[in-house]
Amino acid sequence: MAKVFCIANQKGGVGKTTTSVNLAAGLVKAGQRVLLVDLDPQGNATMGSGVDKRQLELSVYDVLLESASIAETRVSSEKCGYDVLGASRDLAGAEVEMVSIERRERRLKQALEAVQGDYDFVLVDCPPSLSMLTLNGLCAANGVIVPMQCEYFALEGLTDLVNTIKQVHANLNKDLKIIGLLRVMFDPRITLQQQVSEQLKSHFGNKVFDTVIPRNVRLAEAPSYGLPGVVFDPSARGSQAYLEFAREMVARDL
Repeated sequence: MAKVFCIANQKGGVGKTTTSVNLAAGLVKAGQRVLLVDLDPQGNATMGSGVDKRQLELSVYDVLLESASIAETRVSSEKCGYDVLGASRDLAGAEVEMVSIERRERRLKQALEAVQGDYDFVLVDCPPSLSMLTLNGLCAANGVIVPMQCEYFALEGLTDLVNTIKQVHANLNKDLKIIGLLRVMFDPRITLQQQVSEQLKSHFGNKVFDTVIPRNVRLAEAPSYGLPGVVFDPSARGSQAYLEFAREMVARDL
């Protein structure tokens, strides 16, 4: 039975896609079977996994509209070792098309049920907004991984996200919970980041992952080569941190 986790944060530019592809690659290196679901119309997680979104015959758009199954749609990322349910620009139109259909927020959950036995982990990369696409991810997931920078505005955005997760838990998905907060792009030389980090730990306790992802140039360069940093340069500090995070995810009793 696969563990399904959303990587979500309503704030943009916080490293959701970087976390999604590197955690997926790190889990593969830890011996896990992984499916990465790209729910962002920009398709960055797809491209960052070495899959050309322009060449996709089928995408997550077809799965949400029930014109194709995940088994028909998924593609294997040979360089990264995990499967990808890719996104293309078509996905931007899915929200409008889904407005009038029944069970629209549960389409992804139902599609995943058919492939539960194929994977140990399913990671869902959500867009930076509370949209019908994000709602599909939250309804399908057992939990949410929240990547966040240790900055003041990030704390405000976190409050909004926690409220959203509570609403989805109460009305649509009783299994949904916050798995943990992942501190990303962390620079220990900046006093404010240290202070926010301590605030997070004092308020959320063991919901804050032990692993901290440092700010790292190699992680930023990797997407231009269509690879996660963990594959592009495994020895880089950021890549090593994501490998440690993957081991922490496997070890946690989730």
